[in-house]
Amino acid sequence: MDEIGQLSLDIIQTKTEIVILAPIAGTSLKNINITVTDDVLTITGDRLSPVEADERDYLTKECFWGKFSRSIVLPKNVNSKEIAATSKNNILEIHIPKSSEEKTKVVKINVDK
Repeated sequence: MDEIGQLSLDIIQTKTEIVILAPIAGTSLKNINITVTDDVLTITGDRLSPVEADERDYLTKECFWGKFSRSIVLPKNVNSKEIAATSKNNILEIHIPKSSEEKTKVVKINVDK
């Protein structure tokens, strides 16, 4: 069974959006998939080693090569239909705008007289 690694993430919140940063060095953009199902964002991909080597030949192995996956639960106040992703300097950037809709409803309590 193949081992699946976990992608490292930084998640930043601003007043207008959620920004997810993920280092993807060694991964082709065509090998990365980003999906949103309900309120869960999932990033999957495959990081291919540039050198063919048997496990026994490694003196040190700190880098993860192979399939990776990472899922996060999105906050309720985001607009998942407007997600945008870019890649710059081997960093995947995912921008998710916050929703302008008010999600909090105040319920007035009626008092019996």
